Amino acid sequence: MLKNFRGRPSLKTVLQASTVAGLAAAVLATGIPVEISRSYAEAVNVQSPSVPSFANVVDAVSPAVVSVRVESRIKPASDDGDGFSFDFNGRGFDDLPDALKPFFRQFGEQGQGHQGQNQQRRFGQPGGPGRLRPVAQGSGFFITEDGYIVTNNHVVSDGSAFVAVMSDGTELDAKLIGKDPRTDLAVLKVDGKGRKFTYVNWADDNKVRVGDWVVAVGNPFGLGGTVTAGIVSARGRDIGSGPYDDYLQVDAAVNRGNSGGPTFNLNGQVVGINTAIFSPSGGSVGIAFAIPASTAKDVVADLMKDGTVSRGYLGVQIQPVTKDIADSLGLSEASGALVVSAQEGTPGQKAGMKTGDVVTAVNGEPVKDARDLSRRIGAMTPGSKVELSVWRSGKAQSVTVELGTLPADQQASAGDDNGQPEQAQPPASEKALADLGLTVGPSDDGKGLAITGIDPNSDAADKGIKEGETITSVNNQDVSSADDVVRVINQAKKDGRTRALFQIQSKDGSRFVALPINGQG
Repeated sequence: MLKNFRGRPSLKTVLQASTVAGLAAAVLATGIPVEISRSYAEAVNVQSPSVPSFANVVDAVSPAVVSVRVESRIKPASDDGDGFSFDFNGRGFDDLPDALKPFFRQFGEQGQGHQGQNQQRRFGQPGGPGRLRPVAQGSGFFITEDGYIVTNNHVVSDGSAFVAVMSDGTELDAKLIGKDPRTDLAVLKVDGKGRKFTYVNWADDNKVRVGDWVVAVGNPFGLGGTVTAGIVSARGRDIGSGPYDDYLQVDAAVNRGNSGGPTFNLNGQVVGINTAIFSPSGGSVGIAFAIPASTAKDVVADLMKDGTVSRGYLGVQIQPVTKDIADSLGLSEASGALVVSAQEGTPGQKAGMKTGDVVTAVNGEPVKDARDLSRRIGAMTPGSKVELSVWRSGKAQSVTVELGTLPADQQASAGDDNGQPEQAQPPASEKALADLGLTVGPSDDGKGLAITGIDPNSDAADKGIKEGETITSVNNQDVSSADDVVRVINQAKKDGRTRALFQIQSKDGSRFVALPINGQG
């Protein structure tokens, strides 16, 4: 076998022969010697179009973004040595946010049985003062060089102590300066002992457009500084979290732990503060909501100055103007805020605002809807005078109001309505109301008309009117009988209206409902 191996041509010989044979063939075919060049495989190198990089923005802003660690005091239980009680500023387990309950429920289960004594040694003896333990983690950012940090109220609201963790790992104790649940904003302060911190500025979010690039920086899932990017998906989102909802929607990957962190434009300015996500799974699905810089800027300034926020106050209960309501009032557009009631002794009532008024503009600027009016009045300084344009009884009027201060515990409530004792109802009037789908009777307090029956196939039922509620006015005129209702409806038809505006009182308050009157006579 060795002999046979030696007798076989080597690979080098074969390659040389092949090359010579190929050269000879080329010479024979063309008559011209051909230069032979060998080719070798190379790594893939694709020249792609250049795309924007966020690296410069991230490098500049990252030192200004911090992780906010929230701690609360855990007290050993006094009944036995195996359990623990939790002190959240005087609140108990049932008062905790739902997101935190599983953690403490699991902690309590682990505290029983053979693990109890180990945890006693770690957390202190029963009856002792207890120790601080982390209960939440979020994000924040420096807004001044001397250590003021902006974050979310829901991040810090259950804490007793706070720690700001910087991008380089430095941990600094922080003090809560103030918080505002209505906008979900809070301000912390760290003592840098003369150190100047990298801070960021607010953007003019009025210039932010849907489709603009944004960069979100925060501390999702406690991983530390993390950067995600996306675009502004929408503006002016109302997610039902409060009276001043006006969120930016972004599609950057924002997750738990990003709360309170900033969303930047490509100039490194804060356009929004990450606050909420929509997520069936609990993780990012590309729908995140950020408090706009224009909202946060003024609130943060007030918190830094006084620790609280003072808001302008009208003292009127309002609701949106639907197309039906606009038609019933003779308005050309379904915009503005409809006054359901002006509460006694409030700035609005003193200025002459009345039930049924529609506020269409504030200081000459059109009002889009009830939420827009609430937000704009709340942003004004108490004591300032504002000129309201109102639509009343088919005419535009002007009302000047000196704003009060929004009470801390202010709740919307319906004012009392004046009516007359119930009168006898002629059959014709009863039939007219039956055509609307309503059966009425005397109210318990003699004010308005009690709704004793609803046709389930009527427009009244479709609009949510229910048996047991009370009709207090129609087209802003007090009614105490079916005759009153028919009289107002007939006048509306003469005025060319196709709908009438019913004020409905229920145990939940007062509201307006527009009902069609085409078939009434």
